[in-house]
Amino acid sequence: MESLILQYQELWPEAGCDEAGRGCLAGPVVAAAVILDPNKPIIALNDSKQLSPKTRDLLRQEIIEKALCYGIGIVDHCEIDQINILNASILAMHRALAQMQLQPQFILVDGNRFKAYQNIPYECMVKGDARFSSIAAASILAKTQRDQLMSHLHECHPQYGWERNQGYPTKEHRRAIAEFGVSPYHRLTFQLLPNEIQLDLFKSEGH
Repeated sequence: MESLILQYQELWPEAGCDEAGRGCLAGPVVAAAVILDPNKPIIALNDSKQLSPKTRDLLRQEIIEKALCYGIGIVDHCEIDQINILNASILAMHRALAQMQLQPQFILVDGNRFKAYQNIPYECMVKGDARFSSIAAASILAKTQRDQLMSHLHECHPQYGWERNQGYPTKEHRRAIAEFGVSPYHRLTFQLLPNEIQLDLFKSEGH
């Protein structure tokens, strides 16, 4: 594995941002922003998608202990339906940045879309979580935070298997939607089932 790059440019401090849950059918989108301490390297950092759940959990704790600061931003399923998932992902990043005790002078964002936050200069990086330490750290915090949230939601709605699929459009998840209808946490503006299957989105009581 190639070493990740600590910083993209010269302005300091530089924050890395990433989100988790953008492609899910249920639950929130969660973002994290992280400013790492160059004097406290985290050796095993990598894109969260390349790590096992156990390794992610261990790295989460190390990031929390060693980072100069970090923030978590959450946008729930209702807001996602109101403003669309792209805007919700950016809003979650803005909320994460707002939580940080140290304001960055530069923001490094995973992906290719962002909106300026408080006129701070930024750069979007496609696959940045596999290239830059701060984005990799943000991806781990966002992923582990969201997985915890989905595990809690699973306890109330175990039929969807969210502790395994985290709300992503797996066959198991879509099969459960077809059988049980939608939960209070599904994103109703998303295509919850393939086109050939007609789903009554208000099948469950209370919808």
